[in-house]
Parts: sequence; structure tokens; C-alpha cells
Amino acid sequence: MPIFNPEYETMSREALAELQLRRLQSTIAWVYERVDYYRDKLDEAGVKPRHIKSLDDVRHLPFTDKDVLRDTYPFGLFAVPLEQVVRLHSSSGTTGTPIVVGYTKGDLNTWSECTARVASAAGVSSHDRVQIGFGYTMFTGGFGLHYGVEKIGATVIPAGAGNTERHIQMMRTFGTTAFVSTPSYALYLAEVGEGMGVDWSTLPLRVGLFGGEPSGERMRAEIEARLHILATDNYGLTEVMGPGVSGECECQCGLHIAEDHFLCEVVNPITSEPVGPGEEGELIITTLTKEAIPVLRYRTRDLTMITTEPCECGRTSARMTKVRQRTDDMLIIRGVNVFPSQIEDVLLQIEHVQPHYLIVVDRKKSLDDLEVKIEVSEEIFSDEMRDMVAFTKQVADKLHSVVGLHAKVTLVEPGSIERTVGKAQHVMDKRDLG
Repeated sequence: MPIFNPEYETMSREALAELQLRRLQSTIAWVYERVDYYRDKLDEAGVKPRHIKSLDDVRHLPFTDKDVLRDTYPFGLFAVPLEQVVRLHSSSGTTGTPIVVGYTKGDLNTWSECTARVASAAGVSSHDRVQIGFGYTMFTGGFGLHYGVEKIGATVIPAGAGNTERHIQMMRTFGTTAFVSTPSYALYLAEVGEGMGVDWSTLPLRVGLFGGEPSGERMRAEIEARLHILATDNYGLTEVMGPGVSGECECQCGLHIAEDHFLCEVVNPITSEPVGPGEEGELIITTLTKEAIPVLRYRTRDLTMITTEPCECGRTSARMTKVRQRTDDMLIIRGVNVFPSQIEDVLLQIEHVQPHYLIVVDRKKSLDDLEVKIEVSEEIFSDEMRDMVAFTKQVADKLHSVVGLHAKVTLVEPGSIERTVGKAQHVMDKRDLG
């Protein structure tokens, strides 16, 4: 299994901890001197850079959340003058003021290093032709993986988002061997290709690098079966860099974290206290090498677990489980806490249910109403109405047994639920909760 940078990816845990501490101390000194916001917050907490003596001292640092980045929009958290910033990226800003981040030349080198590790861990080498299915926009996904793949020496096909038939034609023409996109778009690609009569098993495509949205093991299995590839997951977020924070190796047993660049904690999202070994909690990230916009203890809102158990691939870096849930994705319906991933897990266990669904929450006569629309195979739409009624009841009963709520289940034909080229939208909350 290829390891892009053995010096750092196979370090002993002791040497890694020493490196992390040195870099943490440098980062604290850097932001204390250069970022007014962090200097004020550290002073309020009574913390000076000289007080950071161990990695555990990270707990004395202030948290940073999305609101901080929005309140300091656009450049309030930058630690370097704009003349040293060679790239700007931002979040979509669809729910308010966007998050803006900047990169120095050094930051871009670090970013390429991290995404090269992710791609290499998935099995990509200089012999591959990698097709990028993310948009080349202010979104970090496309550019992030692009330069990492180039750093490996592979051939990049910057196809961009959308125009699925063109993607498929490129794969046939150029002999694409690896594909980068969201997992939901990969399924849509498979669906469109099947409609075009493509036999995916005859194409050179062999690996997928997927990120940008949560996905479960059943969705992975479906992608692998339909596209005849190895599907790997990777993780990142605009606020701390973009893709490249972590990624799966070919063992598919957790996402290796670039711990020489990111110090990760897992805390109870309610108490903010560290969780025990093997317990799920909210991922907190402190950047260790960012120059333009270092971030202290960023609250990702993503729920995961971290292990330092050895991996068969030879990497010694800690691994995080795939992010399936976010603390801010949780729906409260009739007083019950529901995560969309719980519903997805139920649906994908049921034969004839397709991996396309829509959760609709509404409020009728002061009561919450839950509807789950699911695409099902053509066989379900039989002449016998009682068969469809029985199937619908089966799905509703399984949802109730797991989620604890009665949901209206609506069966729709394949292709009925809108597809997106970006992150899949699985929830429509029509309640006015203001």
C-alpha cells in the first residue's frame, strides 16, 4: 500500500506528540501576536503562549465556532497581510454570511501535501487518471483534491460539477481510473450510465474518493457494486483547510488524520468535556501549521470517534470514524431527537428501496408531521394494491422501531426525487420554528 510521506505518516506516537506540542506552541504565539480576536480571548482566559507546556493544555484555549468566522468577516481572523494571501476560498453562504478563508503559498503547499496523502492512501499513484467531479468555485473540494493529485504525479481531468453524460463520455475517452465527488453524485453517475447502456465493469475506473457529505456503509456497498470500484471516504472542512484533514486507506477501517497538521480532540457536545476512549463526541480541530488563518479549537459540529490502534496499512496516525451525524443536523420531532442518518440506515436495509429519499417535516394543527418519501424499484409497483400497502407498512414499522416515531411513508418511482451535483439534500423542514 503506497504511503506518500512515510516520515510523518509512520512516526512513532511519542515523536508525533513532541512535534504536535512544538507546533501548537508556535501557533499560539503566532495568533497571540497577530490576531486581535485571539489575543483578547486568550487574555480573558488568562492564558499566555508561555503557559502551553503540554498537549493537554489545549483545553485552556478558547473554542472557535462558525459564528466567530462570520462575525469577523471577511478578514478579521487573518494572521498575515493580504499581500501574503495568494488564494481565497469561502463557504456557500446560503444560510447567512459566508465563511472566508485565505492561504499563503506555504498553506497551499501544506494543503497539497495533505490531499496527496489522502489520494495516495486510497491507492492513487502516478499511473492514474483522476477525474474531478467537484465544482471549481469558491468551494474548496475541487481545487483541494486537484493539487494533491498533481503532487502525486497522476493525471488530473478537471471535469467539474454537473453534465453527467459528459463525465461518462470523458471516462470512456480518457480511460479515467479514479473519480472524485460526493457519494450521492457517484450513485447518480451510476444511474445515468446504466440508462445510457454503460457496462461499468468494462471501464478502467477502479477507485472513488468521496467526501463533502455523510454516507453510510450501505451506500458505499451500493457504489462499489454498481460502479465496480473501491470507494473511499475523505474528510475536511473549509474552516480549517478544506479536504485533506483525514482520509481512508485501502483497508477502509477509519480515516487517517494528518496529525502533524491538525490537533484533534473529541468532546461531549453538551458539556465540552473530553469523552472517554472509544466514545463518540464532537470533533474539535486546532490547526498546527496554518499561516494565513490559524484556528484554535474549532467546533466542527461533526460527531465521530478516534482510535490510535495500529492499522494494517502501516500508518501510525490516529483514525476517525466516518462522520454520519452533526449536532446541528439533529431534528426534534414531537420531542424525539432524530438524525437523518438513522432513517437512512433503516431504509437501506430494506430490499427494493433505492438510495434516494427525502425526509419532510411539517407542522399541522400544532403537531409535527413526519413524511419519508422513498424511491423503490419498479417491481414494487404491482397490480395488487395490497402488496404496496403491505410494503409501505413494513417500512413504516421498521422506522418506528428504530426512530420511535410514526412516519407517513410515500413510495415514489425511480428518478422521482431530485438529484443534485453537489451535496445531497435529504431533509425538507417546512416548520416555522421561529
